[in-house]
Amino acid sequence: MQNFNLNSTLKVKDLSIGYDKKVIASNISFKLNKGELAAIVGINGIGKSTLLRTLGRFQPKISGSIEVEGKQLDSFEDLEIASKVSVVLTEPIASKNLSVHELLALGRQPYTNWLGKLTNEDISIINNSIALLELEPFLEKKCFQLSDGQLQRVLVARALIQNTDVILLDEPTTHLDLYHKVQILKLLKSIAHETNKIILFTSHEIELAIQLCDKMLILDGLTNSFDEPCKLIANKSFDSLFPTDMISFDANTGSFRIKK
Repeated sequence: MQNFNLNSTLKVKDLSIGYDKKVIASNISFKLNKGELAAIVGINGIGKSTLLRTLGRFQPKISGSIEVEGKQLDSFEDLEIASKVSVVLTEPIASKNLSVHELLALGRQPYTNWLGKLTNEDISIINNSIALLELEPFLEKKCFQLSDGQLQRVLVARALIQNTDVILLDEPTTHLDLYHKVQILKLLKSIAHETNKIILFTSHEIELAIQLCDKMLILDGLTNSFDEPCKLIANKSFDSLFPTDMISFDANTGSFRIKK
């Protein structure tokens, strides 16, 4: 049984998720404190994106509890939740005709007045994220003109611009080469630690997550283990993630080996 305390910003307990009352995954419990980077990992189809969508309130939970800052997620007003939780999903965005700069500015929408006028503080937050994600060369381009990797960086920047305590990202390193995968994850870790935010993302990059994350949730449909990566390794939580006749986990290196 996990120890839930009042200091955690995101608390999930006995959660069941799915569609139309059909359960995809259940028995999900974890807590994340401010300043932590965490990953949700597991095989394809296990429910990683469904969990993220449920945490972002894009779809209802089936049962269980989700709390943000001690308040049930489904009790937040829409505008209130937009200032608490930001989400980057893998679905194509509907606003690809916007310029990069216009799309980034939309991240400040929860805070602007009804005219959408940006304050000096809004502009400063936008410019900081542009610099962090190295987006200066793309600002005047339309989003449809960007490569998949470039657009991914823009969407991460927009989530940062929304300036929420909790940031949820679905596969933020998709379409990126290894160097840029590491760059994005290290950037997310520094942002979580330096700005005291919770950043939770789904990923197939399990070995990178082991090296860079503070916490990990292994969705396996059974125990759904959650802890620090080193403790998950010690508890052999990664050993049965994939069929053992083909892939084994090396606890000494924190990596998977193909059985030849």
